[in-house]
Amino acid sequence: MKPEQVKDLLISQIRTISASAKSFCANPNKDFSRKRKLTMEKVIAGVIGMGSGSLTNELIDLFNDSVETPTSSAFCQQRCKIDFEAFEIVFRLFSKKLYDSFDDKLPILAVDGSKIQIPTNPDDVDSFLPSKNGKKPYNLLHLNALYNLKHQIYQDAIIQKIKSANEHLALIEMVDRSLLHSAILMADRGYESYNNLAHVQEKGWYFLFRIKDGDYGIKQGLTLPDEDSYDISFELNLTRKQTKEVKELTKDRNHYRRIPSDMIFDYLPTKSRKNDPVKFYKLSFRIVRFAISKDTYETIITNLPNDKYPQDELKKLYASRWGIETSFRDLKYTMGMLDFHSKKVGCIQQEIYAHLTMYNFAEMITSHVVIKKKQRKYTYKANFSIAAHMCRKFYRGITSPPNLETIISRNLVPIRPDRHRVRYPTARIFRGFLYRVA
Repeated sequence: MKPEQVKDLLISQIRTISASAKSFCANPNKDFSRKRKLTMEKVIAGVIGMGSGSLTNELIDLFNDSVETPTSSAFCQQRCKIDFEAFEIVFRLFSKKLYDSFDDKLPILAVDGSKIQIPTNPDDVDSFLPSKNGKKPYNLLHLNALYNLKHQIYQDAIIQKIKSANEHLALIEMVDRSLLHSAILMADRGYESYNNLAHVQEKGWYFLFRIKDGDYGIKQGLTLPDEDSYDISFELNLTRKQTKEVKELTKDRNHYRRIPSDMIFDYLPTKSRKNDPVKFYKLSFRIVRFAISKDTYETIITNLPNDKYPQDELKKLYASRWGIETSFRDLKYTMGMLDFHSKKVGCIQQEIYAHLTMYNFAEMITSHVVIKKKQRKYTYKANFSIAAHMCRKFYRGITSPPNLETIISRNLVPIRPDRHRVRYPTARIFRGFLYRVA
């Protein structure tokens, strides 16, 4: 897809939502009813095109250095009239249109979450975390994302406040509402759950989840060999009944398992009468354990077939899940998702979906730029930081092809697949509006 086509596709989705302005306003009969300089379409397009600069500088760029550029106050008043769901729908519609242009028989998806710190506000109880051990209090949002690893775009996302954050419910919602008929879904240990696996199985997808090696996990309830590496298939029958017959059956740990009534499982009744027949739910999967270094092992659970996906293939496939982790880094630091232009949670949610949209926009254009192969030590790819900057200028109409593709293709970075470095987690604080880059 050419850059002009991608841009026209995004603009058309913004216009579609703006045409139904009353459905996304706090006061449908009043908001955006008069003819103004800042229309709903202009506001949505402006927020999507924002970077990490101050709001005034972003508006000057949006209006091409015009003397009629509206003030920051006017822009904030207009954007506060729009529900963040407008930006969410723009993101989802645009993502769907992008996926429709792909020709994938079996998409490879990854699901994960990332915390986002927002301005401190004790009144927002659902996102506020009080101080502990002398540290300052702060507010957090939790982003749940469904990411296409091959095409490197976000297909779906759900934002939750930290007090009500539930990655399992977010995963189920994104899987159930997806329009994909088949896919491979990968997830890390935090998503280990019979209920999650059952939802993926009912969707007709394949799952590939990393599971815990210790206690309190799926692995604990199974009888497994005392070996470092193995690949074993299971057909586990799950039930909630607790009769004498069921107790005898559950002695065969590798074929029967009782689900407690307080454990969430959507495909078995929570309560039943004594005379009701026993209901089973069959879950088919493999438990595979393999070495990733001399003394380190990982265990995964999957329903991918043995013949097409032996142990070595599963190891390579799961390693590709790291793509969603690097995408979060680009989303936060390259696209500027850590520097918001408002303290209101609703406006911050607008910007999160806007940055997800711009990330997909930049990735779609960058992926189609031709990189010439030369005799080099490494294979090279486009520098996404430069590419994202150029794509944002293209979105604003400051640059155009072929200059866009030429500059992207000239700024490259090497691909080092076996490179490792120690991760040093550091605290991240909200950066005030007066200390933004120009």
